[in-house]
Amino acid sequence: MSDMITADLVDLDLSADTKEAAARALAERMVALGRVTDLEGFLADVAAREAQMPTGLDGGIGIPHCRSEHVTEPTLAFGRSAAGIDFGAADGPADLIFLIAAPAGADDAHLTILSSLARQLMSAEFTDALRSVDDASAAAALIRGDEPPTADGSTAADAAKAPAAAGSSSESGSEPASGSGSGSADSVTAPAAASAGAATGTDDAGTGADRPFRIVAVTSCPTGIAHTYMAAESLENAGREAGVEVVVETQGSAGFTRLDPAVIAAADGVIFAHDVPVREKDRFAGKPTVDTGVKAAINRAADLITEVRGKAERGEVTATDGSGATDGSGTSPVERAGGPGEGYGTKLRTWLMSGVSYMVPFVAAGGLLIALGFAIGGYEINEAPSVMDHFVWTQAASWGALLFQIGGVAFGFLVPVLAGYIAYGMADRPGLVPGFVGGAISLTISAGFLGGLAAGLIAGGVVLAIQKVRIPAALRGIMPVVVIPLISSAVVGFLMFVVIGKPIASAQKAMTDWLNGLTGANAILLGALLGLMMCFDLGGPVNKVAYTFATAGIAVANPSDSAMKIMAAVMAAGMVPPLAMALATTVRGKLFNRTERENGKAAWVLGASFISEGAIPFAAADPLRVIPASMVGGAVTGALSMSFGATLRAPHGGIFVVPLIGNPFLYLVAIAAGVCVTAALVIVLKGLRKPVTGADTTGPDGTPAPSAREEQPVAA
Repeated sequence: MSDMITADLVDLDLSADTKEAAARALAERMVALGRVTDLEGFLADVAAREAQMPTGLDGGIGIPHCRSEHVTEPTLAFGRSAAGIDFGAADGPADLIFLIAAPAGADDAHLTILSSLARQLMSAEFTDALRSVDDASAAAALIRGDEPPTADGSTAADAAKAPAAAGSSSESGSEPASGSGSGSADSVTAPAAASAGAATGTDDAGTGADRPFRIVAVTSCPTGIAHTYMAAESLENAGREAGVEVVVETQGSAGFTRLDPAVIAAADGVIFAHDVPVREKDRFAGKPTVDTGVKAAINRAADLITEVRGKAERGEVTATDGSGATDGSGTSPVERAGGPGEGYGTKLRTWLMSGVSYMVPFVAAGGLLIALGFAIGGYEINEAPSVMDHFVWTQAASWGALLFQIGGVAFGFLVPVLAGYIAYGMADRPGLVPGFVGGAISLTISAGFLGGLAAGLIAGGVVLAIQKVRIPAALRGIMPVVVIPLISSAVVGFLMFVVIGKPIASAQKAMTDWLNGLTGANAILLGALLGLMMCFDLGGPVNKVAYTFATAGIAVANPSDSAMKIMAAVMAAGMVPPLAMALATTVRGKLFNRTERENGKAAWVLGASFISEGAIPFAAADPLRVIPASMVGGAVTGALSMSFGATLRAPHGGIFVVPLIGNPFLYLVAIAAGVCVTAALVIVLKGLRKPVTGADTTGPDGTPAPSAREEQPVAA
């Protein structure tokens, strides 16, 4: 690690009072050494990682970190704050701050070194030494592991020179420190020994009932640099204290080494501590399992071990073949993603978004194919015979009919896919069969998208209820392939055909009739409302609700004129935010920092392609100015599009489907009007405050000007 941290990257008197300021102060040291090429771009990547999950840890530690294309080589900077800085840890501010910067393509060797540091942070001896050290070079040496730390911050060599009377005390303190200094080695040899023991069937502690309780665990985090390995170290330490054998598979950025199947087979329980999906999870099926976030393993590893032992005593295990928990303990994709304390409303939104995310590609492919069919073959193409019976290679009408009919088949999957993946989000793979069956029934009874939503939720709920039933071990093998699909499909089919299908179909028809009857002011107001929704969260749940509402109207063989107007208004409004940000950065570049100006160039293409997420970097940096301005422009565009009577048969495509739009010129006018309104508002609002730090704070050589260190980002 000698090339990763030097004395120049250590600040033992860090004066920052916020995590953003701390990251900036340490990052500026990296810039000064040429380790980071773009300060603002790198800090934006750090902030994006921080937004995924706070990086504060119990024990007064903050570890902001990220992978970034602005990093030239893996680098570590350390700061010590006397007052403490809030990094989101439950026990209060952090006084030890480690900023870890990894290149976007960091090699495995460097990431292994970073993981070794992450493990050392779980050692009290190591952190105590860092709190007492008074020299930057000594602190860098401690972190590099050049010399094992002692509790008073001296090195092992210093301890050896101490008087003999104090020698024994120093030696006793240095032994565990030495272990932490080579934490990665310890953490490897212990699992290796456990693996060997499991593979041979031996156990030093005894056999049968006398042997220790055995746990296998998997840890992973979005970046795979720090939390992954700290969680592993914490679990291993807690296991040693509890007399439990813990073997951890770290699924980090450098890849992962699979646990020996013999170790997994011999385990009495499983702990998943992760914030990204566990890879090859089926290997651990059929055992008592605790599924939680990675920070829980860092902060309360002993509680997790107690919890999995309790499940083992009660006989609560996951179903075989990775199909979900028989005890309903939260192993579905959505419940794994949810944080502790999340309400039903948050989970419901996530379930629905699961279905919508899988449905959107079918919408885009099917809609564009149908639109191209109309463009090539004319609007009578929907009456063409099947291309199986009549297809002439040299006739444009035949090709138009072919595209139209392929698109129609793709559209036929929309409701089943929506329902199936809502159920999947709730109950994992066992939810797919009843979800798809319920969605298909919804089409059969003309319940449409509303029926698909209901069918997906019902299917997921039925499967979760079945999984809560205690099943004899002999029957667990047939549960995911026979029992769950059979019972859940029968229940969902009964409810859809006999109980709720007709009321939902009536509601769907009423909504369709209402859309068909929209005219004048009502249509304009609806366009403005949809424009507001499209620009509220830029690709988030509210945006997806508006988009799904629009696509539901055109996802039929012969959509109404009102439905196509709504689709046009929704797409036009969704193009406004990124195009407006691109225009604003072009017109008044001084109001934006260098990274934002670069993002503005990309936003031209993203906006033109109807990718609202192109404005997210701007909204994240300045939400109280960018989002309201975007909503105003989106409302203007949506209202104008509806008033102009522009229509759209394709659900996606941006300016590339303008030839398929009804009243294309006025449609472009509506988009331009909204873009100008939003850009003007953003420029005015940003002009009312001081320029953002970094906007024009670089010297002629590209390094930050002296004043850049003193300024902090303006709070939105």
